Amino acid sequence: MTDTTAHPADARIVIVGAGHAGGSAAAFLRQYGHEGPIVLIGDEAAIPYQRPPLSKAWLKGEADIEAVELRPASWYAENHVDLRTETAAVAIDRDARTVTLNDGSSLAYDVLILATGSRARRLDIPGADLPGVLALRTFTEAEALKAVLKPGARLAVVGGGYVGLEAAASARALGAAAVIIEREARCLARVACGPLSDFFQDLHRGHGVSLELNAAVSGFEDADGVLTGVRLEDGRVIPCDIALIGVGGVANDELARAAGIPCENGVVVDHQARTSDPAIFAIGDVTWRPLPLYEDRSFRLESVPNALEQAKQAAAAVTGRPAPAPETPWFWSDQYDVKLQIAGLPFEADDVVVRGDPAAAKFAVFHLKGDRVRAVEAVNAAPEFMMGKQLIARATPVDRAKLADPAVSMKAVAAAAGASGSTGAAPSPTSSPARRTAP
Repeated sequence: MTDTTAHPADARIVIVGAGHAGGSAAAFLRQYGHEGPIVLIGDEAAIPYQRPPLSKAWLKGEADIEAVELRPASWYAENHVDLRTETAAVAIDRDARTVTLNDGSSLAYDVLILATGSRARRLDIPGADLPGVLALRTFTEAEALKAVLKPGARLAVVGGGYVGLEAAASARALGAAAVIIEREARCLARVACGPLSDFFQDLHRGHGVSLELNAAVSGFEDADGVLTGVRLEDGRVIPCDIALIGVGGVANDELARAAGIPCENGVVVDHQARTSDPAIFAIGDVTWRPLPLYEDRSFRLESVPNALEQAKQAAAAVTGRPAPAPETPWFWSDQYDVKLQIAGLPFEADDVVVRGDPAAAKFAVFHLKGDRVRAVEAVNAAPEFMMGKQLIARATPVDRAKLADPAVSMKAVAAAAGASGSTGAAPSPTSSPARRTAP
């Protein structure tokens, strides 16, 4: 799949998707010296902006659209980036190298970068189209939710993932009631370990959030078109005024599929964010990408760090710069006064080490494969996150006893690991196609 040939400095680049990945790609291209035209198109009315604050600062009224913009509006004109908002791509002609837009016009490209992101997964159940049933992926959706989160309002969150938990925390801060409905036995079941789930469930209960676990939703109740509750499969109805659906995202890979570009759970790309077509790249939430630090497994990541990493990969490949070094995947979540930072992914982990005290809201859970750290989940524990991130990248063996002992600093843990040498260094990027594996 990999083609290491750089594109001409005057190549015309079209970026489809003006989110964090697309906006960052335009900036990195200019930073890396690309001189040719760049057209950045997005289907929202806003210029590229950050999405993580939508479930936190935005809902609480602490941020507006200008506060979350990636760059000022003037930056695009000053850097000769043709930004077209409220514009969508509807088809790709790979032979002609054109993109058809929703107004019937077409754009020619030498290089096409797909940064179409993901959308909220919808529920195909009765009442899912009621006005009070919302998602939270765009600033317009966040604004609609903020408008109804008032003291006395009742929010039902369907899905106990990070976005849902963050929205519940914001609702409580605004004086609204909140209930989380999760079909699994615990919140964060698909994305976090048991101790972390237990901590956040206790945290939310302590702030007055109700939790309905092992609870599947069968529909939404209404009175004359106004949402009144969430109906569960066991027949109970949870009263609410607003329902937020937070059951994951779906890659917006339809353009690529229709153009005959291979897709799995997203657009398949290599270490340079290239697709099977040497003129087309894909970056961000839409991609099914290799993870060099994990035996080149492939996975779809939805995170700002992933969007930035792949934007750099694509910009470097286009301009002929050396490929950036592989990065450790990382994520974060802010709920109440708690900061969660996660580094790595627990592929094939066979043990966990808990460092610190969950009761004191300051601890970290390290996931190990043998004596090497694969992932760390750190709650109000920045040193554990930072050093854990380095240990994952280095793939060096650690002393479990020292790792578990908060009296031993993380610098000392990492130094001891470095002194022991490494026989499991992360592989360097290769030109082989991404393996179609998942945890």
